Amino acid sequence: MSDKSDFTPMFGLGSPNDAYAQYFIGNSYLKPLTSAAECGVGLANVTFEPGCRNNWHVHHASKGGGQILICTDGRGWYQEWGKEPRALGSGDVVVIPAGVKHWHGAARDSWFSHIAFEAPGEDCTNEWLEPVSDEDYPA
Repeated sequence: MSDKSDFTPMFGLGSPNDAYAQYFIGNSYLKPLTSAAECGVGLANVTFEPGCRNNWHVHHASKGGGQILICTDGRGWYQEWGKEPRALGSGDVVVIPAGVKHWHGAARDSWFSHIAFEAPGEDCTNEWLEPVSDEDYPA
């Protein structure tokens, strides 16, 4: 399932995630589902090609904040710093509190999509960190 013509995410593929490509190993695609400016909540479908993952990163906030992932298609991974990777599939939900260093992405042999929800909070920022090494990426 390495050809994107073989993979049709529930919410559509979206456009190449060029604005954030520097923070990913491999190609990802972004399809905004709502606008935070219009409704106060930003939701986006993020699709990862097989083997694609984002860098380690932290969602900071002085109050509230964090991120929620709602997995919709394919198979992927989530890992918090200092913990073992967690396999993800359709229907899984990951709640990531503010301040937790983590990464997420596709399995080596599967496309993967999730809805990303940036939880409302105060003084929210994202800090992008180092790439996930091949040694740390699950086999």
